[in-house]
Amino acid sequence: MNYAIEIQNLTKRFGRLVAVDGLYLQVPQGSIFAFLGPNGAGKTTTINMMMDITSPTKGIISVFGVDSKRLSPKEVSQIGYVSENQELLEWMTVEQLINYCKPMYSTWDDKFCKDLLAQFDIPYKQKIKTFSRGMKMKTALVSSLSFRPKLLILDEPFSGLDPVVREEFIDGLLEITQNQEWTIFISSHDIHEVERLADWVGIIHLGKKRLVEETESLQNRFRTIEIILKEAISEKINYPEEWLSVQCKDRIINFVDSQYSDKQTREKIKKIFPDHSDVSAAGMTLREIFVILAKQYRMVKK
Repeated sequence: MNYAIEIQNLTKRFGRLVAVDGLYLQVPQGSIFAFLGPNGAGKTTTINMMMDITSPTKGIISVFGVDSKRLSPKEVSQIGYVSENQELLEWMTVEQLINYCKPMYSTWDDKFCKDLLAQFDIPYKQKIKTFSRGMKMKTALVSSLSFRPKLLILDEPFSGLDPVVREEFIDGLLEITQNQEWTIFISSHDIHEVERLADWVGIIHLGKKRLVEETESLQNRFRTIEIILKEAISEKINYPEEWLSVQCKDRIINFVDSQYSDKQTREKIKKIFPDHSDVSAAGMTLREIFVILAKQYRMVKK
């Protein structure tokens, strides 16, 4: 497998605070990779080091096989970047901004740019300072897509956007990337928003990588399970470690199976509860899985 981004032992300290702690990460080329974590997990710090906005205390970041600190101007021009705090030249009109950006990129595609402006309904002659936050974010996205980057990095792109603009933003990304061989790296704590986009998921907590997995695989192995017993249990039971957040009430037991297999899960249940009367399993959203895992990470910290 080829990787667009490879991170090795990445660490960033701010005094005594360790914002990123020995991070290893591989982002497959052509993937839409969701980089998830709660606020303060180290997501933006990691991206700032990717973009050479800040330097790592130690560690290496490679982009398309090249050390990010040694990228040539041509290689840098293959990376698009949009962040929640994106600063645009607000005194310009959209037309002026496009004309300003265009000479910087040999791969700039005028037709694609016009198509994007139309798709996002961005007024070409209007000054950017008159735009809403959502319109500014869409303008930033257009300016970062029009040169057809090989890698697009989005840092909290949905932050502060109203629900309608969020939907437009996501729908636009889905349509734009459908037939493109781009790698998109999305950092977000808005799990619901990225679920429709991402085919890979990475979770960071307290600066450490906790999980990297294909979204489909992750959702296939997580299930909420409900067991109905014939009689309430009285003795203490040692549950399998893959059974998370176990709750017992009278004759009903609920938990999350993090290694679900219909046959194997039912065999384990039968062994532990031979006299159960019913078992049901239900799929989970990416957000539900993230919440369960985040709780486990906090428990480990304690």
